[in-house]
Amino acid sequence: MSHHRIGMIVPSSNVTVETEVPALLARHASATFSFHGSRMRMHTVSPEELVAMNAQRGRCVDELADAGVDALLYACLVAVMAQGTGEHRRVEAEVAAQLAERGLPAGLVSSAGALVDALAATAARRVALVMPYLRPLAEQVVAHLEAEGVDVVDWVALEVGDNAEVGCIPNERVLGAARGLDLSRADALVISCCVQMPSLPLVAVAEAELGLPVLSAATAGAFCLLRALGLPPEIPDAGSLLAGGVGSVRHAEVLPPRLRAP
Repeated sequence: MSHHRIGMIVPSSNVTVETEVPALLARHASATFSFHGSRMRMHTVSPEELVAMNAQRGRCVDELADAGVDALLYACLVAVMAQGTGEHRRVEAEVAAQLAERGLPAGLVSSAGALVDALAATAARRVALVMPYLRPLAEQVVAHLEAEGVDVVDWVALEVGDNAEVGCIPNERVLGAARGLDLSRADALVISCCVQMPSLPLVAVAEAELGLPVLSAATAGAFCLLRALGLPPEIPDAGSLLAGGVGSVRHAEVLPPRLRAP
């Protein structure tokens, strides 16, 4: 059984991604993982704080490079998507270059890019979204996905601006918001389009109830981390994305070069 070190760059007020992604990967059948974090200061999910947070990225990358991680997750979806069309590719290219300067061939995943790539891997082109953000930021997330060829058929923003409060949104509220969406034209539902809004226990439940594939920022991140490490993206009880059907396609046929294992 192989072992892999996962680096995670997270907002300082985030407590969910460091719970959900390890919980997912702990179920993997053929590998074990350790998790190593670096934090960027951010409390309120506002355009100004997101820009200030992103400016701290270089320090975090250097810290995780010191730990010799095998893969790195830049874990704040809205901080990247709110900066404009295609921003996840620019950010990932800059982080990859910084890692290369340190001689570290780590796989690189951003939460923003992971969601785009997971949707592409499942061939879901019409999606519905549940987001915690204030409406102007939610609209930027929608615009980012639509620029990637994803048709967002319906969405809801829970309008929680305090990032610590986002981490306390009850599962019942998230599932209730999902039930209120018009899913008649959707190929998939992203039940938490945010790594801080808890949703992991809901993914399989919502998929069974609503009758379509259900993803979250956490399951998309886990999927792409596994692919970046060259591991089968198969995890039980985590929705169809991680059930093995998508993972049966060979890595190089699905993933862009930035996510292929070194």
